[in-house]
Formats: sequence, structure tokens, C-alpha cells
Amino acid sequence: MGLLNRLKHRKKRKMQLRLPHLPDLLPHGLQARWMVKSMAVMLVLVLVALGACTVAISGYYYNGVRNTLEAKASSSADFFANYVTRTYAEYYQSAYKYTSLFDERDRLELQFISTTGRIEVSTYGLTAGIMPGTEDIAQALETGKICTWLGKDPATGERIAAVSSPLIYAGTRTVGVIRYVTSLKLVDRQVAYNLLLAAGISLALLLVTFLTNQFFIRSIVAPIREVTGMTRQIADGGYGGQIENRYQDEIGEMVTAINDMSIQIGRSEKVKTEFISSVSHELRTPLTAIAGWAETLCDDSSLSPDMHRKGLSTILEEARRLSNMVEELLVFTRIEGGRFTVNIEKLDIEAELEEAIFTYGELLKQEGIQLEYSPPDDPMPIIPGDPERLKQVFLNILDNAAKHGGAGKRVVVSISLQENYQDSGRDFVSVRVRDFGPGIPPDEIGYVKQKFYRGSSKARGSGIGLSVCDEIIRLHGGILDIENAADTGCVVSIRLPVSKQ
Repeated sequence: MGLLNRLKHRKKRKMQLRLPHLPDLLPHGLQARWMVKSMAVMLVLVLVALGACTVAISGYYYNGVRNTLEAKASSSADFFANYVTRTYAEYYQSAYKYTSLFDERDRLELQFISTTGRIEVSTYGLTAGIMPGTEDIAQALETGKICTWLGKDPATGERIAAVSSPLIYAGTRTVGVIRYVTSLKLVDRQVAYNLLLAAGISLALLLVTFLTNQFFIRSIVAPIREVTGMTRQIADGGYGGQIENRYQDEIGEMVTAINDMSIQIGRSEKVKTEFISSVSHELRTPLTAIAGWAETLCDDSSLSPDMHRKGLSTILEEARRLSNMVEELLVFTRIEGGRFTVNIEKLDIEAELEEAIFTYGELLKQEGIQLEYSPPDDPMPIIPGDPERLKQVFLNILDNAAKHGGAGKRVVVSISLQENYQDSGRDFVSVRVRDFGPGIPPDEIGYVKQKFYRGSSKARGSGIGLSVCDEIIRLHGGILDIENAADTGCVVSIRLPVSKQ
């Protein structure tokens, strides 16, 4: 028994494994889903229309036959009741005479039926004496009204239409039934032909719909597949690729957006690579200087006091450079992570600027750059701000002026109050730093505040200093503008809002 149960279990398991999973039977992809759903809707509509057409066609032909037979039966019955059947005995004589003169015997069979349901007189002599047994006869005798019946003749199996009208004697007594019978063979054939024609039109409509849907969905799927391929290429690291845009609709807008994204990602990737290379170089240079001087001071005991001071000064200068760079990177990572904040307090912006100038002025003097600053005639108002972060901005701007505009050997700093700046209804304190170097190339000036951007300048730097400064000023509600001077050099304007009293 154990072996038998195991065999049954294995057989059941194999049967289960052969059964396809339901989702596998369903169509995959946008094109398949679109075709299935659209064709299903169209098929339902066509079937409903075909059903309505069937009812309409059948009703038209069969009702036409019914109405024709009922009109003939009604007129014949009225004729017999009013003009022929004067006495009960005349009924049969008139029936024989009426059938002998009936001129539509090639299309219709005229029957006179007794109250017992038996055919007494007929244009087709072979049917006389039989009982048709159809419902129209019994109902006409029972109700005294015209009754119609469509179906198979019980005797021959042929589809017929029959209309029976009672023959009323003396206005009260039913003496028999006059009945018209016709074959539905030609009518059925005409109905079938029209239904086949309607079915053919429906199939043609389905085929046209299928082909139209195929063309339409391919016009959508093809660019989507192209875009998908490009996005996969971008995901795999193939930045900067472009898709040929042959569309003037929403798909064209999507392709344009993908192309722009590819260019921007490629540009960002290139800038990021350059940034990593630049930071590596920036870190390696001071570290090399620090390590070199440290080894020299440790190993060479014959160095003069002046050389000792020079070495220690170099180590200190390079250590400060590393510290500033690390601080920039830390601030940048906090900005990127959305964790960077400023500690706003009331401060004397003029005093903060002068402290930064004093701190950096000696360094500029050692490099042969003249720093010019003239205090304003009127004291600047107290503004809200973070003194540490604003000092960081001032030092960074001065450092950029020295690195990129140091060839002019001159940096000019000024501070002023701009009331109702650009009709904004607010006052701003404006700090302006100008150098007299070569300036910024026109095609690069729009990108200098972007992260990692270094442009064509050969000066050292990580490419994130101005990005950090721009974010700090933005958090103060201010504006950082960079533009070329009218004659030569570059002008950096820092505008900070004055508190509303």
C-alpha cells in the first residue's frame, strides 16, 4: 500500500507540474495587453450589433410574411362572413368554389378547416382530410381571433408560416377556419444570406480594427522600446547617448526629456569624475608638501632656523588648506543630504566682512595681490544671519578672486545698502568683490555655481566652493550673483535681506 500511495503521489505531482501557471497564460507587454483589451471590447460591441442586426433582419422578413398572411386571412374571412355564407349549407359550397379560383396557389396553400381541426378543402388536394395539429387552428377556434404560427410542419418537417382566421356564421357561430400556409424556405434563405452578410461585415470590421490597433500600438511601443533601451544603456553606464526624435507629440516630448537627461547625466558623470580627480590632486599636493617637510625637519639636523620656520610655515599653510577643503566637503555632503542648516542671529555684517578681509588680506599681500576696501559712509543695519557661515562665504569669494583673478594683482571689496531692491519692497545689504583678472568665459558663466563645475580654469579647487556659498546665501534669503565686469575681471555680488522692523 505504501508503494502504491507513493506512485499515486508522484503521478499527481507530475500532473500538477504540467499545468501552466495562470499568469503565464496571460499576455505580456503593452502591445499584447492593448490588443487583448481593445479587441475584447470591439468583439463585444460587434456581437451586440450582430445580435441586434439578427433580430432586426429576422423581424423584418418574418413579420412581413406574418402581416401579409394575416391581411389575406382577415379580408377572406370578412368576405365569407358578409357576402358568401348566407346559410350554413353554403359554407362548403363556397369553400370549394373559392379554392378553385384561388390564383396564388404557387406561393400559398389555402385551407378550409372544420371546427374539429380537420382540413375539408385545400388548394393542395393531398392535404384534405388530415389534421395539421398546429396551435394557430386551436387558438383561432377558441378565441375567435386571427392567430399566427411559425415552425416545422408536423407532417412534412418543413418550416412554414400559417395564419388561421375563424369563419363566423350569422355573427355568432364559428363554422370553421380559413387558413393560409406558406413555406419559409425562401424567407429563411434570405434571412441567412443577410445574416452572413452582416457577419462578414462584422469580421471585416474586426480585421480593420485589429490592423489599425496593430499600427497604432506599434507606433507607441516602438519608441517606448527605444527609450527603454536607452534608459537601460544609461543604467549600465552608457551616458550621453541620444535617441533620434521623429515624433511631434507627447512621445516626442518624452524622447526629448530622455535625451536631455542623458546629456545631463553624462555631463554630471564627467564633472563628478573630474571632481574626484581634482579632489584627489588637491589632497595629494598638500599632503606631499606636509610629508616632505616633516621628513626633512626630522631627518636633517643641519637646517638653519630660517629653514625650520619656512618648513613649519609650509606645513601649517597646507594643513589649513586641507582643513578648509575637508570643511567644504563636509558642508557639501550635508547640503546634498538635506541636513545643512544655519544658525540665524542678529549680526553686524560690516564687522564680519572686515574680519574676513583682515584674515585674508595678509595672505593676498604675500601673493602680491593688493586688497582694497573702503568702509561705507553710513553704518550698515543689523541683519539676521549665521556669522560663521557668512564668514566662510566671504573667505571663499576672496580666495576665488585670488586664484582666478590674481593675474590682475588687485581685488576691490565694497559694502552698501540697497533700498527697495528692484522694487521688491525690501532693503538688502550688498557686498561686492571684484577682481581684475581675465574674467569668466561667456559660455561658462551660467554654470560656475553648479556643483563640481570647474570650467576651463587651471586654478586649483574642488569645484564645490561656489555651490556651497550659493546654498548658504539662499538659506539666508539672499542672492549670490556672478558676472563679468564691463572692462575686465569678474564681479561677485552678495545681497542679504535686512530684517523688517
